[in-house]
Amino acid sequence: MHMANELLSVPVATGTMAVAATGLGFVCRQVRKTVTPERLGLMGMLGAFVFAAQMINLPLPGLPGTSGHLVGAVLVTVILGPHAGALVIASIVMVQCLIFQDGGLLALGCNIINMALVPAYLGYAIIRLVTFGRPSQFRLYLGAALAALLTVVVGAALVPLEAGLSGVLTISIKTFLVTMLGVHLVIGLMESILTVAILGYLRQLRPDILQIMIPGKNRVGRKTVLVSLGLLTLLTAGVLSLFASNRPDGLEWSY
Repeated sequence: MHMANELLSVPVATGTMAVAATGLGFVCRQVRKTVTPERLGLMGMLGAFVFAAQMINLPLPGLPGTSGHLVGAVLVTVILGPHAGALVIASIVMVQCLIFQDGGLLALGCNIINMALVPAYLGYAIIRLVTFGRPSQFRLYLGAALAALLTVVVGAALVPLEAGLSGVLTISIKTFLVTMLGVHLVIGLMESILTVAILGYLRQLRPDILQIMIPGKNRVGRKTVLVSLGLLTLLTAGVLSLFASNRPDGLEWSY
């Protein structure tokens, strides 16, 4: 869902960059207050895993010629909280843009807003609403699934709105919006499944590692969790990447 420069005008790109910079300033201040040193290693390992997972596009069922990839904002938010989660995803988006040219430089502000800031805070709010402040295993998984689905769809809806404000569309904004929502509904369902599966795995190993904690027995140490995430990252980047689809992702296919 990385936007390209061609979808934005300079004024909109500048404005969204300013909004993203302001948001990241707030995020960094909050992370500095709330994140403990022992969580920094977890932030780095989760960032590495999500970075590797975002590079792998999976073909979408029922939509030939289209693919999608994990965003991961809700996943890291459940584990790290909204502030650290937003910072991790924003860092990934910046590295992808500046080093791998995945997403335009002018569109960096939009991509940070659409993939990091909005999904992290909206996703956290949805999960807290579903759990009613009394999290259980079912409520946590349900909330995470709904949050993953809805944040992907909302992020996708922001793209046509930002392009429409830029005045670059040669079709109606309604057509672009409906197409984006249809494709990313499927991507959001895939994101929900992957998010719940990974959270289930981590909860079985170390339930207290989640920001939204639910009762459970810690079966391994924190270092073991980090090692397992490191091995999962290597497996994703070194093996699963060989089977990645070369089809355009949902946004590229849509426009």
